[in-house]
Amino acid sequence: MPAPERTLSRGVVTRYAIGSIGTGGFATLPGLVLIYYLTDTLGVAALAAGAVVTAAKVWDVVIDPWIGGRSDRALATSGSRRRGMLVGAIGLPIGFALTFAVVPGLSPAASGVWVFLAFLATATFFSLFQVPYIALPAELTRGYDERTRLLTWRVVVLTIAILLFGAGGPELRGAFDDEHLGYLVMAVVAGLAIGAGMLVATTIAPRRGPVVERPPAGPGAVTSPGALAGYREGIAALRRSAPFRALLTAFVLQGLATGLMLAGAQFVATWVLHDEQAVTLLFVSLIAPAVLVTPLWQLVARRIGKERGFAASSVLFSLAALSMVALVWAPGPWVYAPVALAGAAYAGMQSLPMAMLPDVISHDARRSGLDRAGSFGGVWTAGETAGMALGATVLTIVLALTGYLESTAGVTVEQPDSAVTGIAIAFSAVPALLVAASLLALRGYRLRRDDIDGDTGAALAGEERTTA
Repeated sequence: MPAPERTLSRGVVTRYAIGSIGTGGFATLPGLVLIYYLTDTLGVAALAAGAVVTAAKVWDVVIDPWIGGRSDRALATSGSRRRGMLVGAIGLPIGFALTFAVVPGLSPAASGVWVFLAFLATATFFSLFQVPYIALPAELTRGYDERTRLLTWRVVVLTIAILLFGAGGPELRGAFDDEHLGYLVMAVVAGLAIGAGMLVATTIAPRRGPVVERPPAGPGAVTSPGALAGYREGIAALRRSAPFRALLTAFVLQGLATGLMLAGAQFVATWVLHDEQAVTLLFVSLIAPAVLVTPLWQLVARRIGKERGFAASSVLFSLAALSMVALVWAPGPWVYAPVALAGAAYAGMQSLPMAMLPDVISHDARRSGLDRAGSFGGVWTAGETAGMALGATVLTIVLALTGYLESTAGVTVEQPDSAVTGIAIAFSAVPALLVAASLLALRGYRLRRDDIDGDTGAALAGEERTTA
């Protein structure tokens, strides 16, 4: 018999989901407009703009495992991960506003340095919140289906946030004749909204007594403190858990695909569809179906399992993206239909792997005796960040190779046909191939419902014996 699940209250589910206003906003808006801001407002060359964004993201990848280790030790010593989340929620709005506050008249080189330093600080604050936030579901509930429910509503809010920030951000920017002022107002408003969502989510971080762990088991288990302990613990988690390796690889490849499409959306609107404001319609077409369909993926997961639902959504997304290759020969409003289909698939590609991650964490904790949710969260966030960042980097490489011409505010250029074709291919065929590759990685994920129910039953039996 499956172990009984403790039903999470609506308040806990709601407050956890609201945290995705922050994660959705930060994941979407910089990916959508930052490279475009650098190349078409500040006059930074495409490859240099890609290097600025990628370097800040690389820093994020480097510190995420360290933050995860620190979060685990904070939980063990203080009984909560809340402090780091609070620091991130308070600091991020400041850094976000500074990223888009470059003083007009600075040289492209100086502007690039400004954006790099400000975005570096912003990414650090984001990681301080995001890493423990990712770790929370494994602590909030043990139930296989309750985790799916928790993460489903998180993704509903996430997709709404993507829509609001992705569509509203450019609209707010465009409301001002002065591009510099438009970007600054957009950043201040978005930063405050992101920070508010994060602050709400910090209120559900569990508070408990210090954690007493049994001796570690398995290869590579790490318990020693120190500056490098977080990295050792993250590597140990990867070595111990084959399901984690498979799930992370699939998710990173899909992050690369979606990051590429996100960074390319503004370029598609401007140079393929010849309407800079079409980026708003692209986002509405992508996210509106995702909001409606996300609860359906929860039903699919209950019926056939999370892993099979994840695979099905990935196949659907890959086919939808591949169909948009026709933009090369026949650009037009028809593109919104496959974008909507991709949005429906994207809902499953987000909610189901996120619901699978706490299963992986609890399975590892049961086998190893170590509570390393923060380390798993750190490696996961690093992988997700790397995928999204490399997606933007791939786009800038394609732009450079195909002869894209950068410009400054108020200056109009005509792009060569090769650059327009490169933008269309980067938005369609390349993401389709990346998601197809992720399906090969997913074949290594072997955890099923029975495995998680068995872990839950064993944990409950252990608690009963301890209480007795």
